[in-house]
Amino acid sequence: GPAHLFRLAGKCFSFVESTYKYEFCPFHNVTQHEQTFRWNAYSGILGIWHEWEIDNNTFVGMWMREGDSCETKSRQTKVHLICGKSNKLAYVSEPSTCVYSLTFETPLVCHPHSLLVYPTLTEALQRKWDEAEQLLYDELITDQGYKKILKEIFGEAGLLKATEENEIEKQSKKITLEFETVEKCSKEYKQLSEEIKKLRVLLGQHGIAYKGNLGE
Repeated sequence: GPAHLFRLAGKCFSFVESTYKYEFCPFHNVTQHEQTFRWNAYSGILGIWHEWEIDNNTFVGMWMREGDSCETKSRQTKVHLICGKSNKLAYVSEPSTCVYSLTFETPLVCHPHSLLVYPTLTEALQRKWDEAEQLLYDELITDQGYKKILKEIFGEAGLLKATEENEIEKQSKKITLEFETVEKCSKEYKQLSEEIKKLRVLLGQHGIAYKGNLGE
């Protein structure tokens, strides 16, 4: 993410509402502590630093995921970054069960370009983005195709964590695209045939009989 935000790492900011104290430690975690004298007062993790939320090519929030278990899922928190005079945790809510929303004010995001994704990327990924922009401009890809390329770029940059579903999709895509053209199929077949020839020679050197034909 934006390098200038790294100065927040190692610091924690708290916010007290009713009987709860919330603590946000950027690039680390979010915790909640019940401020009561009950014997079973809740104290736990609402999320661990996971990935950025990116909207309109801008960093808009930090996702803290995989917190303490809550019914059938884990607690998670989205931290919204907004411009403010000082670094402070300004607001906390729970829009849906076990999904929390924090608003963090900081002067570090006041500059209009402070949360742009493009400047944080490597030259190679910036080139990939430029190429995608050109393809979109030339109407060679759709808006959906453009967004898909951007998602891939953000993933390669480590800004988004690949979920298990993404990994499964990636693997199945790899398998289905393997022989998408006759040329590719022929090339693969040729390579495999060469490999079998080498293996047959190797087996022969060790006196092991090879049953079967090249086609198999």
